[in-house]
Amino acid sequence: MRTQTSPHHAPAQPGVALIGAGAVGLVVAMAFARAGWRVQVCGARNPFAHLRVSEGGLGVEYPVQHARTPAELVGCTVAIVAVKAYQTADVADWIAAFNRPDARILVAQNGLEQCERIAAYAPLAVGLPVVVYFNAERPAPGCSVLRRIGPTDLCLPANRQVHDLSVALQAGGLRVTTAEDMATVVWTKLLANSAANPLTTLCGRHTGVLREPDFVANARQVMTEVARVGQAEGAALTARHVEDTLVWLQNVPPDSTTSMLQDRQAGRPLEYDAITGAIVRAAERHGLDVPLNRLILGLLSAIRPTQA
Repeated sequence: MRTQTSPHHAPAQPGVALIGAGAVGLVVAMAFARAGWRVQVCGARNPFAHLRVSEGGLGVEYPVQHARTPAELVGCTVAIVAVKAYQTADVADWIAAFNRPDARILVAQNGLEQCERIAAYAPLAVGLPVVVYFNAERPAPGCSVLRRIGPTDLCLPANRQVHDLSVALQAGGLRVTTAEDMATVVWTKLLANSAANPLTTLCGRHTGVLREPDFVANARQVMTEVARVGQAEGAALTARHVEDTLVWLQNVPPDSTTSMLQDRQAGRPLEYDAITGAIVRAAERHGLDVPLNRLILGLLSAIRPTQA
């Protein structure tokens, strides 16, 4: 005879907090929502009743809740931090709300030093770097347009703290892998970001520019410098990684735009310090010369935001 579980003893719906409702954060939050998780958006400037993700002209949407202050967060032991690296201090109070041993924080930020930034505000929480491979744009608050690139959407560290998160994200439609050697995964993704973000931003063109011979040569030189730094930092990178990354970049839909280019076009500050800045700092620690990355860092730092 089958018995029914009393509603008083039904398992509570898991909850996830979204800190940073930009294009990437919305896609990750949508996956949790589709897997049956309750999504709370933290302090959105323009609240929205539903989050909507479109792919190939088709869209799905799910309701969300909003928390105006950290005190309003209810039943969330998982957070997604998807603000730009330079905005981390601006959301410090939200991150600090998860400063407890049972909390896990998925850090979906470009570049390096993700977990160090989070640990400054939530040292007791488990910080989990998330490497993002998909391309996304946010045309309006609560809306994201998803473009997939290659066979994987997200990569998470392979440890016991991510199993249920990985299962949920996959159930929600994202293609997730895990890696034992997360350092190599992070530096491999950094190869792409070190070239694609700065070069598209400096020339003001979409990712299709990375198919042109002159830009391919520049991208190869940028990434070759980065590979040497990554090797010094313990990542298992080779010249093959550089060539594979070039192929990957040339298979990005040509009308896609990088996050840094989107920021420049909108007059926002640029996320160059976590990418090129972190590469140059790591090179200095190892006494390595990275002239092209240093030049790019100087050029990017000279661009002034126009948005207040």
